[in-house]
Amino acid sequence: MTPTTSKQKYYEAVGRRKTAVARVRLFPAKDMKYEVNGKELAAYFPVAELQAIAIESIATSKPAEKFMVSVKVSGSGISSQAEAIRHGIARALIVYDAELRGKLKKAGHLKRDARAKERRKFGLKKARKSPQWSKR
Repeated sequence: MTPTTSKQKYYEAVGRRKTAVARVRLFPAKDMKYEVNGKELAAYFPVAELQAIAIESIATSKPAEKFMVSVKVSGSGISSQAEAIRHGIARALIVYDAELRGKLKKAGHLKRDARAKERRKFGLKKARKSPQWSKR
């Protein structure tokens, strides 16, 4: 039975990075389980480094309970999605237990990374690159 159809209590938060938006729900469970857009974590993020980034906030805070983490993520690329999930999980853990805030803040998981691609300006090739200048 999927958590979206059941009436269980959960802790919800939104995490963002670049244009990626992750809606995270933490369901109390017997063991840790991760579901991203209806797939297992390993199936959605085939690279181990991205899996580690996504679950980093739970590993850092070490909550008293174990959770079934359900995530709906969209936008941007796969790396930004992993960071958005980390941000969302950190925020949801604070909803669950405010005592974890210190650990998460020290690790930097609560800060929304605002870096994004700079817009292109007219008269230029890219955001800052200008056309080649020729004397004659």
